[in-house]
Amino acid sequence: MISRGTWSFLTSRPLVVSFELTHSCTADCQHCDKGGIKPEPKGLLHAADYGRLRSMLKPMAVQLSGGEPLLRPDLEDIIRAVKEPSGLPYTILVSNGRLFTEEKYLKLRALGVNQFSFSLDFPDERHDTFRRSRGLYEHLSHLVPTLAAHGFDDVALNTAITRDNLGSLVDIYKRATQWGVSISYSAYTPLRTHSMDHYISSADDLALLHRTLDELLALKAKNGRIANSPWTLSGIHDFFLHGSIPGCKAGQRFMVVTPTGGLRPCSMFEDTYPSQKEILKEWVPKNDCGGCYVSIRSYLDASFWTLLKDNLSNRVFGGSKAAKNC
Repeated sequence: MISRGTWSFLTSRPLVVSFELTHSCTADCQHCDKGGIKPEPKGLLHAADYGRLRSMLKPMAVQLSGGEPLLRPDLEDIIRAVKEPSGLPYTILVSNGRLFTEEKYLKLRALGVNQFSFSLDFPDERHDTFRRSRGLYEHLSHLVPTLAAHGFDDVALNTAITRDNLGSLVDIYKRATQWGVSISYSAYTPLRTHSMDHYISSADDLALLHRTLDELLALKAKNGRIANSPWTLSGIHDFFLHGSIPGCKAGQRFMVVTPTGGLRPCSMFEDTYPSQKEILKEWVPKNDCGGCYVSIRSYLDASFWTLLKDNLSNRVFGGSKAAKNC
C-alpha cells in the first residue's frame, strides 16, 4: 500500500477511487441525494469494466459504494475484478447494512474486501427515522457485534455530523465501542441536497460542537477507537465555523466513477470527464471548492509525509478514515 500510494502521490494519480456501483438505495436518508429504489440506467458497468478501470487508474484503495452496493447482483464478480493478485487495492465496502448478513460478510471478506463500513447517525431508533428505514437500527444492533466477534477488526461505523445528531456524537462513539468496532466522523455538507436544515451554524451549536470534538479527541487518545486523526477532527469545527475549507484535492488525490463509467473528480458535482488526464487539465486548476469536509476529502488533503506517518502508525484505511459520509 505504501509503495503504491507513494507512486500515485508523485504521479498525480488518485490514491483512492470511489466506484459508485448504483445510485439506487434501500434507504432514503435525509442528508443524502441518492435515496430510494431507482431503475438502473442504460450502460451500467459490468465486472470486467471495473477491472479495466482499476488497471488504468491503479489506486492504492477503492471504495465500493452507492447508493447501496449490495443491490448489485454481480457484486461478488465486481470484487473479483477489482482485486489484484497482490491484494491491492485496499477495498472498502460502504453500506447502510440493511441487506447484510453474517454469511454475506464472510463471503465478501474471503473475496478480498478489507473493510466494511456501516453508517450510523444515531445510537438508537432515531437512526431509522433519519434514514427513513424502519427497523434498520435493530438490524445493525445485532449485525455489527456479530461481525466484530469474528475478530478480524475490519468492521467500522461512519457518522456524518449534522445539527440533528450533534448532541448524540459521544453516545454514538459509546455504541461503537459497545459493539466492538471503530468509528469515523465527517461533516454534513449541503452540496448533496442543497439544504441547510442539517447544517451546524448557530453560535450555541458551534460551541457544543467544539466541546464535543474536544471530548472525542480525549477519548481517541484514551483507546484509539476513533479513526480520525486529531487534525481532521479539528477541521470539522473549522468547516462548520467558516462554511468552507480550502485546498480540496478532488480529481487528483481522489475521484469517483459513476455506475455508467463517467469519471468525476467529486461525487458532489455532475461534471463528467472521459479520463483523469482531462480532469487534471480542466477541473483541478479551476477547483476552488471548499464546500465539504467528508472523510475521504479531509484525510487526503494532508501532505505526503502526514499520510505516510498515518499509514505507518494508525492503520488509516483499516480505521475507516477514507469512508464516505453517507
